[in-house]
Amino acid sequence: MSVWRQLFTRRMLICVFTGFSSGLPLYLLFNLLPAWLRSESVDLKTIGLFALIQFPYTWKFLWSPLLDRYVVPAFGRRRGWMLLTQIGLLVVIAAMGAFSPQRDIAAIAWIATLLALLSATQDIALDAYRRELLADSELGLGNAVHVNAYRIAGLVPGSLSLILADFLPWHMVFIVTALFMLPGIAMALLVSEPHRAAPPKTLREAVVEPFHEFITRQGWNGALLILAFLFFYKLGDSMCTALATPFYLDMGFSKTQIGLIAKNAGLWPAVIGGLLGGLWMVKIGINRALWLFGVVQVASIFGFAWLASIGHHAEITSVELAQLAIVIGLEALGVGLGTAAFVAFIARTTHPAYTATQFALFTSLMAVPRTFANAATGWLVEAMGWTGFFLLCALLAVPGMLLLLKVAPWNQSSPLPLRE
Repeated sequence: MSVWRQLFTRRMLICVFTGFSSGLPLYLLFNLLPAWLRSESVDLKTIGLFALIQFPYTWKFLWSPLLDRYVVPAFGRRRGWMLLTQIGLLVVIAAMGAFSPQRDIAAIAWIATLLALLSATQDIALDAYRRELLADSELGLGNAVHVNAYRIAGLVPGSLSLILADFLPWHMVFIVTALFMLPGIAMALLVSEPHRAAPPKTLREAVVEPFHEFITRQGWNGALLILAFLFFYKLGDSMCTALATPFYLDMGFSKTQIGLIAKNAGLWPAVIGGLLGGLWMVKIGINRALWLFGVVQVASIFGFAWLASIGHHAEITSVELAQLAIVIGLEALGVGLGTAAFVAFIARTTHPAYTATQFALFTSLMAVPRTFANAATGWLVEAMGWTGFFLLCALLAVPGMLLLLKVAPWNQSSPLPLRE
């Protein structure tokens, strides 16, 4: 099958829906929640601390064996968990806007934590389903499609919802945003259950064997290097975008300008670049894609530093909007490419028999910087200023690139074989 024909298949269409369902709640926490709090005069330190509510993304491997072991009646092991979490997310997102950031900040924190818990659990099921759905040769392209749809989903809380917030009360904005979970629910109802590997026979096997298999296959040194790489590869990029929306607001841009210019300027570079990157991965392999896309990802951080060095704009002109569009477009291209290759690498590293647990472990490490390091971003910005902060983010991106020498050598295209 040709590279382009691989793109237009039913499996790739399913990856569009898995990506959209996965991205919507996460980008709500990243973009809409900070914008809501900032517009209601919540200080940057508190907004930065809200990154800690994302701890379920870091610790989801702890309950992922339950999703490997237990089957939801009538719907199956993967589809059942997908459906339950998506319905829960629709309800929780719709309820969030009923609270006031000035009076109910603690309640909002608890609701956001529940949202993150449901979202992380949904990701376990979606990642496992996608890994079992795709053939090994489709992992690069399939995960590129997934990541692109993931970023398109970010336009709902990051663009549409921000624009609506200038015209509608916040509780209505959150209800509208919640309704975008319906496509994922429809997908979970319509797709068939994959049966690539038999589920573990006991809960003990579901907990212990995924870790034992990974260590046995890679060896202790190889396993530790891979885990370190998963932590560091997106550290700088993750911190760079943690306070992106408050940064745009502090530079003088309105919520509508951010919604129309910043977010949409990031859409087409991410989508087109991500799809071309996925097709390119079919040709050059995942290892070389990690190198090339990682360089673009690091370079994009300097765009933010440049924009911050210009400073706050008392009056926004077409020049300032163009500058913002260029910076966001480059960032979207770099992150879209880097994330597509990174997720493909993670999928390739999992064993089919323990997909949910191993995938959750690896993506949990990927989320550690986003959760704990990002919680300090508010303090770092106030201490260093925006320009110094972005330069620090660029420096923190270097270790992950250096680890590629060991975990994904340029001239090595095949992973270590899996034990069946």
